[in-house]
Amino acid sequence: MKSVIVGTAGHIDHGKTALVKALTGIDADRLEEEKRRGITIDIGFAHLELAAPDGDLLRLGFVDVPGHERFVRNMLAGVGGIDLVLLVIAADEGIKPQTREHFDICRLLSVRHGITVLTKSDLVDPETLEVVRLEVEDFLRGSFLDTAKAPIIAVSSLAGAGIEELKSTLVKVAEEIPARDSAGLVRLPIDRVFTMKGFGTVVTGTLISGSVHKEDELELFPEARRVRVRGVQVHGQSAGQATAGQRTALNLAGASTDQLTRGMTLATSGTLTAVSCFDVEVSLLASAKPLKDRARVHFHAYTSETIARVVLYGNKQLAGGESGFAQLRLARPTLLVPGDRFIIRQFSPVITIGGGLVVENAPPHKFQNTAEYVQVLQQLSAADVEAIGVRVSAAGMRGITIAETMARTGWTRKRVIMMLPSLPQISRVGDFLITNSALEQIQKDLLSTLDTFHQNNPLVVGISREELRGHFENIPQEVFTRVVEGTLQAGKFEPSGELVRLPGRGVVMKDEEAESKKIIEDAFSSAGLKVPAMKDVLASLKVDRARAQKIVTLLLRDKVLVKISEDLLFHKNALNDLRKRMTDEKARSARIDVARFKELTGVTRKYAIPLLEYLDREHVTRRVGDERLIL
Repeated sequence: MKSVIVGTAGHIDHGKTALVKALTGIDADRLEEEKRRGITIDIGFAHLELAAPDGDLLRLGFVDVPGHERFVRNMLAGVGGIDLVLLVIAADEGIKPQTREHFDICRLLSVRHGITVLTKSDLVDPETLEVVRLEVEDFLRGSFLDTAKAPIIAVSSLAGAGIEELKSTLVKVAEEIPARDSAGLVRLPIDRVFTMKGFGTVVTGTLISGSVHKEDELELFPEARRVRVRGVQVHGQSAGQATAGQRTALNLAGASTDQLTRGMTLATSGTLTAVSCFDVEVSLLASAKPLKDRARVHFHAYTSETIARVVLYGNKQLAGGESGFAQLRLARPTLLVPGDRFIIRQFSPVITIGGGLVVENAPPHKFQNTAEYVQVLQQLSAADVEAIGVRVSAAGMRGITIAETMARTGWTRKRVIMMLPSLPQISRVGDFLITNSALEQIQKDLLSTLDTFHQNNPLVVGISREELRGHFENIPQEVFTRVVEGTLQAGKFEPSGELVRLPGRGVVMKDEEAESKKIIEDAFSSAGLKVPAMKDVLASLKVDRARAQKIVTLLLRDKVLVKISEDLLFHKNALNDLRKRMTDEKARSARIDVARFKELTGVTRKYAIPLLEYLDREHVTRRVGDERLIL
């Protein structure tokens, strides 16, 4: 069953509520004061099911809004989620101030479908009705309600004239409206909060995306409180689920009525983030006074309302009828994603002056060039799938995660991933999205860093991955690992033990360094197991201590020298000879103690104990009490 939300709009006392009642049989005025005064003060709701030409049922949810200028803020809370508007104009009065303001609001919110209804047609003669019709046609010309695209229907809510025609027209127009995204992330702006006896806390709203089921866990914004859905109702009837485009009531566990209020939003848990600062494309009505940079305005989006400061990009002010990019800074955070529309009203006196489109809900803290950033915003405002590419490109070598992409688009993870094949310039690296050009730049930077390292460290074979990682701390680990592995596979790096190096680059020694290396190696080779102190060997060299230490490190890396304790190094040949002696000793006796070891090797206890412990670590011997078992 397709669901469409229909909103009323029009001047006070032009018959909006009576029209809804004539269509649905439901009186949308629910407040005592509304019934006493005979005017709509707050938004009201009704519903109707009609048969479509193909035999399917069409479910219409009506949002009836107040027409009095004092209650425009309530009107805005109801009109934000509608698919189709009924612009109601009384035939005996014609176009009035709130007709114009409500119509402007619908245009600013980019409502694309509607029907103009001339109510109270029974109160005027045919000639007057025709004059009003011509006046209305002229008023609507060029808009989404232009009579070339949208009908004008005269009705009498009391007599019933024109109601059936209006119903059949509603079916035709509703069929043209694309279905909302029921597979998307849940977003339900709350417009009513109350307690129902026997159930507890209940909230209502128009489900603008996603589907909600009983026992679902949702997140309440801006508080980020987790709640559980105990029950679901659609148009007053219990239901297994509510889908996008339906008037929805949810019985909640985890929040009381004093913790909830109109303007909050329920959404899929752990996906979206409330924001108080975001970038927009704002448009002013032609009748509006100039909007100055950093002016305060009243901000309305869906059911939320707060004060905002408008920071214009590259302009000191916007004139009436002009559009531009700006950052809105809210007094209270709210849940918004790119593509959402909003209304701004003058701070004082409070009148509607404009509205616009949310372009970026995670703007950068800093940017170098305003003109360049405005170009990015222009690309984002005009893009859909390509907007992912714009955002990933703007992130540079940091990339953005799929979770960030979801929060900045309002898309599900599945949808983001499905869109990636249409973005060949983007690569997915684990949970990160990054441009191919950024990956190439990281690789170039890695090669450049390694080249610089070789130049500055001629006596070192290569750099460890950990040390190389330290030069790229702003790059996500997954991305860094992918680039390093790809560079190795491409042969632009080559491994050298635990190190990486550029192909063909190794240790480059000067004459005195090569001579020093030979002196060190000969000193330990000739000493056997009675090795000299390293400080004494280094003191005899012509090179400085820093280069001498690097030469020793090189000898250790190549396993020419082996370090068996903090201050004892041995030549590999001496240790290999020791292993052979232990093998020969095993033929005589499987056990050896310290005394026999000293006798066998001719070393003092200073060397004997570290050497025996080394043999234990190498599994040549195993200590058993005061003896060693030769393995």
